[in-house]
Amino acid sequence: MNLDYCSRCGKLYVKNPLGVCAACVGELEEMYRKCAEYLRKHRGATIQELSENTGVPQKQIIKFIKDGRISIAGHANISYPCEVCGQPIREGSMCEKCRGRLSKNIGQLAKEKEEKESAQQRRTSTYKIRENQE
Repeated sequence: MNLDYCSRCGKLYVKNPLGVCAACVGELEEMYRKCAEYLRKHRGATIQELSENTGVPQKQIIKFIKDGRISIAGHANISYPCEVCGQPIREGSMCEKCRGRLSKNIGQLAKEKEEKESAQQRRTSTYKIRENQE
């Protein structure tokens, strides 16, 4: 048997794709049901209002959104914080500004690595000199 500890409550359980025990699966489903029901009735709700009125932690609501279980397409007031700077976003894990900065940094690191490898290659290059054989 493939056993693991539940990532939510720490109990030992038989592994499943959700990564949580059966009791926690039930709790998560109940949280999702409360959120979905509340959003059907309150289309203009914010994530904070949703959390306060359902008792579901904002962190779990964000996980539902990122997992694709809660669609925010019809809910203009729902956003969650960028994982880097905290600015409100509606998709992904980073805002455009942070994604751009990360992309720029990656490009700079790649350029530096290429320059370093090129310099290393120049230092270790050897040349073979052949004498003319006439």
